[in-house]
Amino acid sequence: MVLIKLLIVCGAVAFLYAQLKTKDLSDWHLVTQKFTFLSFLGIVFLSFLNWFLECLKWKNLVSDFKKITFKKAVEQTLGSLTASIFTPNRIGEYVAKGMYYSKEQTKKIIFLNFLGNSVQMLVTLFFGLIGCVFFFVLSPNLLEEHDFSSGFLFWLPVILVAGLILGLIYSKKWRFYGYSIDNLIGKIHLFPARKHFANIQYSLFRYLVFSHQFYFLLLLFDVNLPYPDALLTIFTMYFFASVVPTIHLMDVVVKGSVAVFLFGKLGVNQWTIVSITTLMWLLNLVIPVLIGSVFVLNYKPLRK
Repeated sequence: MVLIKLLIVCGAVAFLYAQLKTKDLSDWHLVTQKFTFLSFLGIVFLSFLNWFLECLKWKNLVSDFKKITFKKAVEQTLGSLTASIFTPNRIGEYVAKGMYYSKEQTKKIIFLNFLGNSVQMLVTLFFGLIGCVFFFVLSPNLLEEHDFSSGFLFWLPVILVAGLILGLIYSKKWRFYGYSIDNLIGKIHLFPARKHFANIQYSLFRYLVFSHQFYFLLLLFDVNLPYPDALLTIFTMYFFASVVPTIHLMDVVVKGSVAVFLFGKLGVNQWTIVSITTLMWLLNLVIPVLIGSVFVLNYKPLRK
């Protein structure tokens, strides 16, 4: 077990180091010139608030069958984050969180994690579709008429929604960690309404926190966009970044590429967007993963 923990932590740190080496940090001193002490403190606080809400959300979900302290919620949330950065779309998080509970409780933990992630995804899709309406319907002048990539991005939300509807229609035999779709729907209906409401609230507030963190970074980098335009573009960016299957650690590449494309249509400098997405990655993934590494090293298995 000690060897496994060391492998997870060393692997996470090695992945982070490899990603940092791919970044062009030669002009990083220009980034530091954009911050005052108070502005930097504010941006870091938003990262703290982001993960604070995620830990509260997990504590709320688990309290359906077991009371845990906030400290335990932090340990399980950040520890499982560290263990899942190697896996596509944070699939490893389901296994990692299950390891904090007895074997008999594994299916329950998988369901609760699915519920938390699904609601967060639905919030992202909801705001993202609003952003897409802005980008492709209300402001068609932002896109060139014969731009293939623009046309592809226009039809992608339509294809995804149609695929989701068809998937739900023909999904009776699908299984997720032992759960059929009917089982999941039944369990969702049985889950306490007040906890559903709290789960939605935490997911909504968390989404608004990291979206506005991106917006405040735009302001710090002297990007003069109207508030509605900037925020709806951010919603669109998170929508496209969330529907692309990827290893969690590589989110910065996907988000960076999408952000450069979308904000490029608004005339924002490419280097500015790359700098902002890199800062978001450092503050909202790298630092939490490093903290989670401490929890992984201190992890004491319940199962023999």
